[in-house]
Amino acid sequence: MNPELIARDASVKKATRAAFGPTLVELADRGLPIAAVDADLSGSTTTAKFAAAKPAYEQRHFNCGIAEQNMVDVAAGLALAGHIAFTGSFAVFGTGRAYDQIRNTVCYSDLNVKIAPTHAGISVGPDGGTHQMLEDVALMRAIPRMRVLVPADYNAARAALKLAAETPGPVYIRMGRAAVPQVYASDVALAVGRAYVVRPGSDVTIVANGVEIAEALVAADELARRGVEAEVIDAFCVKPLDADTIVASAAKTGRVVVAEEHSIMGGLGDAVAQALSARHPVPCAFVGVRDTFGKSGEFDQLMAYFGLDAGAIVEAALSFPGLS
Repeated sequence: MNPELIARDASVKKATRAAFGPTLVELADRGLPIAAVDADLSGSTTTAKFAAAKPAYEQRHFNCGIAEQNMVDVAAGLALAGHIAFTGSFAVFGTGRAYDQIRNTVCYSDLNVKIAPTHAGISVGPDGGTHQMLEDVALMRAIPRMRVLVPADYNAARAALKLAAETPGPVYIRMGRAAVPQVYASDVALAVGRAYVVRPGSDVTIVANGVEIAEALVAADELARRGVEAEVIDAFCVKPLDADTIVASAAKTGRVVVAEEHSIMGGLGDAVAQALSARHPVPCAFVGVRDTFGKSGEFDQLMAYFGLDAGAIVEAALSFPGLS
């Protein structure tokens, strides 16, 4: 990662979902055949901004009502007609209710559909456990031909959406509701199959993505004050995973913490553990939601409640012998 592309600023906060509609407009303005398909949530997902930008884009914006399975099938049809079709909705509905259509219609046929729901993880906050999707990365990661992207901030979300549009075939882009601190510069460019070292270190590796990147950087600051130098890696692309970057860091530090705003089952933690066990086994600790549903509450409260905040990452790092 070019250091000039890191523009960490905790005072600048924007939700990753806020990038969705405006980036679709930008892509369409470049001449790409973008279509947006939503399930009666275009205001929340921000795809309504795509429809409002130009009359021609309004004609390529489809509201399927509260019918997520139909939404995915409509997107599949648009892809067969030559469009780059993005689906919206909340993650719990856009992946959970439509899993069969994503698997058997989109991925089995390798269609150019981008599953891009918002409101993933506990960042949905007061909507509670029924709406807090903590299993979506596991579901999408398990489907053949699906790539899985989890951007850390607004600028990374813009880059992820552009990357998805330029990558033929199915792509999953996970976006959230909560405003999160800026990590990347506005012109950051990301790649499928890459992870990025956003802070170098020598004593412990922290592999994270999504909202956990900002938390991991805060944790690294605190660890440094305690004499522990943490290397922070943004595993922006969960599938295909950049095992080379992660293994190289683990070989240097000898210890790995994985942090994700997702269940510890089936997500980034499992992907990292598989890569390390095959090539360079080291002790690992996992920060994530532990086999439970979410709860209603404000985002910051829930991050602390479920042990996902910077303090939890510090605690996990210091649990390794020799670092406490």
